[in-house]
Parts: sequence; C-alpha cells; structure tokens
Amino acid sequence: MTRPLPPSASVAHPLEGGKLHAPAAARNAQAIGSFLTRHAPATGDALEIASGTGQHVVHFAPLLPGLQWQPTDIDPPRLRSIDAHVSQAGLSNVAPALHLDATQDGWARHHGPYDLILLANLLHLVSAPQVVTLITEAAKALKPGGVLMLYGPYARDGQLTSPGDQRFDAQLRAADPAIGYKDTAEMARWLHAAGLEADSPYQMPANNLIILARPTG
Repeated sequence: MTRPLPPSASVAHPLEGGKLHAPAAARNAQAIGSFLTRHAPATGDALEIASGTGQHVVHFAPLLPGLQWQPTDIDPPRLRSIDAHVSQAGLSNVAPALHLDATQDGWARHHGPYDLILLANLLHLVSAPQVVTLITEAAKALKPGGVLMLYGPYARDGQLTSPGDQRFDAQLRAADPAIGYKDTAEMARWLHAAGLEADSPYQMPANNLIILARPTG
C-alpha cells in the first residue's frame, strides 16, 4: 500500500517514548469521537484500520469502554507509536497493535468478526481497486448488524466542494494519478456491491464526511 504522497498527506512528529503526534488526528479526534458515541455499538469488538499514530484509539476507547478495540497499521514506527500511546493512557480495552494491510485480498479470513470497523483518512491515499478490496473484506469481517464507518474527504457526486479540497486532490493526483478523492456516489455503489447499505453521508468539520454502512442481510 506504500505510495508516493505529497508531504501534506501524512504528517506525524516524533515524541518521547516512541510516540508520534499527527496534528490532523489531534484536530479531528473530538469530532469523530462524538459521532462514535452517537452511532457506534456500545459493546462488542471494534477494529480500527490504519490507526496511524494511535491518537485516535486512545481518544475513542475511553468514550466507548464497552468496546474491545483492535488497532492496526502497516508502518512499524506507527505500530510502536500506537502501543506507546495506549500504554501511557493505561487503557485495558485496547489490544496490542497488529500489522494489517486492509487493501490486500483475504484479510477478513484472519480478523473478526467485528461489531464496528472504523477507518479514518485513508481512502484518498489509495487507488480505487484498493478501496474496493478494503470494502469487500470489511463487509466479510463485520458481524450481522455490525457497522462500518469511513471518515475522510470525499468528492460529492463528482464535485470537489472547497478550494482546499481541490488543491489537495490535485497534489495527490500529481504524486500518483491512481489516488485522490473518492466520490460519494462511487462509494455507495462499491458498498452496495459488497452487501452493505450506506446512510446518506454525515457532514463533519473541515468539509469531511463520515460514510456509515451496515450489512443488508
């Protein structure tokens, strides 16, 4: 899943004890956490795909103490950072971070089933076929009645709705023409094809969206 990215796409600064700090994660953790308290299952098992620095999971886990969280990432320094943040926070409902590339076929055979699968700020950094694979595998890894939450920037029915989104999408596509913002209509089709039914996207701060989907069966 490693791709050339513009410097603005994935910024994290080193802290003590192996921890990393991502300014974007610090900015959006509260808004995502508030959404989770309203829409996520209160109990069960939760998988976070592409957990990054670990700032998100240490914010979300205390808000939803009835969920057992499994953070994941593909980057060894970020896996170490996740565990360092969790250790410092003293959380008992977060498992040690696992390596997981959720854009690869077959991962659902070894993970889950989950009541909640959460992903933030990844889909614009990978190709459309990789997004389809991720959604297809996530659908297989959900329990009946489970919830898939996909947070990030999206095009809305073919339109990038802010100058900032237009600039960032152009930077991504200049770095790699295969990546860039995914469209909400496209997402709805991919989710439906995987056996998931999506709500209308939820508006979040900074022109981001959350797409919430559940198994149709």
